[in-house]
Amino acid sequence: MRVLRAEDEFASVRKDPRIAYALWAVLGIIGGHRFYLGDTGRSIAMLFTLGGLGVWALIDGLFVGRRVRAVNRERRAAVMSRYGVVEPGAPVAGRVERPAHP
Repeated sequence: MRVLRAEDEFASVRKDPRIAYALWAVLGIIGGHRFYLGDTGRSIAMLFTLGGLGVWALIDGLFVGRRVRAVNRERRAAVMSRYGVVEPGAPVAGRVERPAHP
């Protein structure tokens, strides 16, 4: 039951890569995609420098998907640890670590 509640909460805070890419395409020069992903410091820097005169905005286009995955991993780990499903700091992203057998 805790797992279902945790999964439901994660689904409500999960970021969608399509929205992040759409924000990058429309508002990338002022860091709209960074605001959406919660990178407030970088978004403010992009806002005041016009995306590093467009350079940061173009480079971000290559890394938006990777950043969305990282944000979702962090949020999932936080939600799962809050519900006691996994230990804090434990890998959550589908990686199964098996103990070595002698």
